[in-house]
Amino acid sequence: MRFRMAAALLPGLIFTAGCHWPGRPTPADIVPRPEAVMSFDKLYAQNCAGCHGVDGQNGQATNLANPLYEALVDDATLRDVIANGEKGSLMPAFAQSAGGNLTDAQVNAIVSGMRASWSKGDVLAGQNAPPYKASGAGDAGRGQQVYSTACARCHGDVGQKPGPAGSILDGAFLALINPQTIRTTVIAGRPDIGQPDWRGDVPGHPLTDADINDVTAWMMAQRPANPGQPYPDDNTTSEKPGEAQPIAPAKR
Repeated sequence: MRFRMAAALLPGLIFTAGCHWPGRPTPADIVPRPEAVMSFDKLYAQNCAGCHGVDGQNGQATNLANPLYEALVDDATLRDVIANGEKGSLMPAFAQSAGGNLTDAQVNAIVSGMRASWSKGDVLAGQNAPPYKASGAGDAGRGQQVYSTACARCHGDVGQKPGPAGSILDGAFLALINPQTIRTTVIAGRPDIGQPDWRGDVPGHPLTDADINDVTAWMMAQRPANPGQPYPDDNTTSEKPGEAQPIAPAKR
């Protein structure tokens, strides 16, 4: 009798247990599909923080939390850079359409999150800031003078003799950036590491659009064709660049 009662109650107990049956995952245990993640914090942490810093600053790449940068670049440009990357720099493409992992909606979520987190109104109001994009080609010859006046006291006159803020003429560094990286940094600065913006490089004399075009052209002209090779102060080998040393024949 007792066995029959237990057998009759068993189905009801299983039904009542439902999703709480041991071993069955709850909704909180289910990991969302990658394309379903729309949280800015998660998307930024997974895709951006490694280069731009945990909070958009103190990373190796552009200071995204800089209000001047946020005011300088428009939404369309931000989407394009995130989606398609920047040629000539270490910024990769993140959109699925360009070989990345993010959907268009996720790219838009990152743009919206950056604006909500780091924009501070129109901080450029009343300022004659140079435009984000270069207005024309620069004069490399004049750019050297701009560099000497605005940059050398912190970064040094030549790549082999860096200033207190480190060299920005080293071939290995120049190989990792493009003209837009230079332009953006000169205009918006890097307040997270003490780099002034276009108004503070020469106190009382803000750099003009032409100045930035010129110094960018000159710096890019210092970029070696084959960064890192040959080492100018390395006298340990007599072989020419690209020339392999002959291999001694094996002894019989």
